[in-house]
Amino acid sequence: MLLFSEAAAVFSEIEKRSGRLEMTDLLAALLKKAEGAEIGKLTYLLQGMLAPPYEGIDLGVGERFAIEAIAASAGYSKKEVEAHYKKSGDLGDTAEALIGKKKQTALSTTEMGVTYVYDAMLQIAKASGPGSQEMKIKLLTELLNNASPLEGRFLVRFVLGRLRLGVGDPTIIDALSVAHVGDKSLREPLERAYNVCSDLGYVAKVFYESPERIEKFTVQPFKPLMPALAERLSTPKEIIERLKKCAVEMKYDGFRLQCHKSGERVELYSRRLDRMTAMFPDVVDAIKGVKAKELIFEGEALAYDSAKKRYYPFQQTMRRRRKHGIEEASKEFPLNLFVFDVLYADGRDMTNEPYAKRRALVEKLFKGKILQPSQALVVDSTKKLKEIFDESLSEGLEGIMAKDLAAPYTAGKRKFAWIKLKKSYGKAVDTIDGVVVGYYLGHGARAEFEFGGLLIAVYNPERGKLETVAKIGSGFSEAEMVELEKMLEEIKAARPPEELDYRIEPEFWVEPKYVVEVAFDDITQSPTHTCAMQDGKGYALRFPRLVRIRTDKGVREITTSSEVAEMYELQRSKG
Repeated sequence: MLLFSEAAAVFSEIEKRSGRLEMTDLLAALLKKAEGAEIGKLTYLLQGMLAPPYEGIDLGVGERFAIEAIAASAGYSKKEVEAHYKKSGDLGDTAEALIGKKKQTALSTTEMGVTYVYDAMLQIAKASGPGSQEMKIKLLTELLNNASPLEGRFLVRFVLGRLRLGVGDPTIIDALSVAHVGDKSLREPLERAYNVCSDLGYVAKVFYESPERIEKFTVQPFKPLMPALAERLSTPKEIIERLKKCAVEMKYDGFRLQCHKSGERVELYSRRLDRMTAMFPDVVDAIKGVKAKELIFEGEALAYDSAKKRYYPFQQTMRRRRKHGIEEASKEFPLNLFVFDVLYADGRDMTNEPYAKRRALVEKLFKGKILQPSQALVVDSTKKLKEIFDESLSEGLEGIMAKDLAAPYTAGKRKFAWIKLKKSYGKAVDTIDGVVVGYYLGHGARAEFEFGGLLIAVYNPERGKLETVAKIGSGFSEAEMVELEKMLEEIKAARPPEELDYRIEPEFWVEPKYVVEVAFDDITQSPTHTCAMQDGKGYALRFPRLVRIRTDKGVREITTSSEVAEMYELQRSKG
């Protein structure tokens, strides 16, 4: 049995390290100690979750509940716990300190293994109905009664969703490989397995039981794949030079859905892999009518204005994503789902097949009114590609997507198999998607909103780090300022995110949760921002402004530091 105290000791050591190699070795040593029934649960704990996102399991424990549990287990009043927290800035540190000098001790304690802790956390998450809040506090109090001070620190951080070890999924994948073969040689098959099922705990369990199965890992219904991502180029000429003959699809400005079917069961997942099935009964009914017993496909959903014969803007389309008033919304904003890829069909994993073959299956299977193939043409000239791009913009769409006819589907990867060409926003050469890591108070005319701007970061997958790229102070409507202040107040943090590399500090840090689309005039080198920093200079967006909040995108899908660097070089090449 792997004791939770052993895991907590390793967590504490990882917090002291900044090098990814050191973290990998520490994790590998811990993973080696886990038994078969523990490996998946330990992996989830390392990720700071209890299950993959699409299962929708949320602990639902706020700071108030955690304070009550700490007070009950350590024998302090809630006011004393709150006073300590105000000084420490971290409720995990407060739990560690007060458990270390308890005013009362439990009559008996239980030695906690990783499985014991995981199962207790799952009980907390699943407690619902009348009395559920009291039950959550009781279960957390019992865990803290059994905990050493160090264990208490990580138990409290975990239930609050703030484990923040600075260990990303790539590091855990490397550690699984090192634990098994002593090096990172199995990183690629492990990463592919994770990308095609989005469940690292499941991958770790399968790998532990039968490593050879990872090499043959296949897509399966109701385990959504991480979406394939597109690279960008700025002209039709560059696209044709790279891809030669290619398929060109309209780039719809809607929300991406991944649809799974097996028999009569249908599930819909957002690009963030949240389950969306209940929101779109019209789409579910249409999928049930498709002539395939098992199917996984992707499409872009848009609301259509039949009176004006134009697609609704993104924000109006997003009104279909709601938990209440679903029937009324489906009548007001009827959806078209434009299918652009098939990933699995009747037992066959299609992801390794060339795009041309997958596209042929799209056109064979989808011919209905709600479900229809995305518009696509095969071209081999700059002139024709430019004509399609112009037509896309005239129809109120966002641009085009060019696709390599021979390329497989690369789940979770950003490749030149797909290349996007988008309209510009005002003077902006392009846009990026970044995650909010901090915010500023309003001053002057904005003082009444208690909100003045955002600090934005992009992702460096090689380092497993978020890196700052812009401080945004414009592009906000009054309604957006009010909405952002409310959203960010709820995830305010006393410290910067563990995975963030920064040189600029906002007035308030926040957990990296919300993605925004940002327009800009150009990219400059900066000693202040850490994006792709070398020799003391990173990259920064010049005149950045908010385009919109991307509630449909997750942190994994934000722009990478290397993309920003490539855009800078492209900008230089054009003078």
